[in-house]
Amino acid sequence: MIRVLLVDDQPLLRSGFRALLDVEDDIEVVAEAADGEEGLALARRHLPDIALIDIQMPVMDGIEATRRIAADPALARVHVVILTNYGLDEHVFHALRAGAAGFLVKDIEPEDFLHAIRVAARGDALLAPSITRKLIDRYVTEPLHTGTATRLNGLTNRERETVALLARGLSNDQIAQRMVISPLTAKTHINRAMAKLHARDRAQLVVLAYESGLVSPRSG
Repeated sequence: MIRVLLVDDQPLLRSGFRALLDVEDDIEVVAEAADGEEGLALARRHLPDIALIDIQMPVMDGIEATRRIAADPALARVHVVILTNYGLDEHVFHALRAGAAGFLVKDIEPEDFLHAIRVAARGDALLAPSITRKLIDRYVTEPLHTGTATRLNGLTNRERETVALLARGLSNDQIAQRMVISPLTAKTHINRAMAKLHARDRAQLVVLAYESGLVSPRSG
């Protein structure tokens, strides 16, 4: 059962999302919150698999709530998915850097919404290759953190190669084909890189790859 927390200051939207989720046999809405502070408290109480969090809310916005969830070891298994009205913008990028696993636009089709919940629950990033390209073209044109490159020194050459391919939007199967390894080995490299870099998920690996200069928009 995928356990979901809804955090949005608009009751009508929460009701709509809940109506979609409640009819699914493998998904359960465990709680609702109207602001980030309440959402954070409920995340700690219920330990959901997915926290669907709006960006712009009173009291505490979605980016700060995401940052606090990502920083809390007790919430390490909570995957944050950002809800936005506007698609890809600087707020979404800040949320990804804060630890979000991905984002959804609120006018998403119902079947795509349900699929996204299941993808995020598996621990996969909600970043399609087209979204990744838009992300890096607009916000990651040069390294943002000088210390990030040093962190990558702990990766093996194969792990670095895997992370670079992941950052270009390749799937496990595509990475495996490119590197002439099995998909399981590719997944192992990714998981080890996540552990070494203390990345919560693949979305953070993508951001780290571009921030560090491991991959540049021109090389993608």
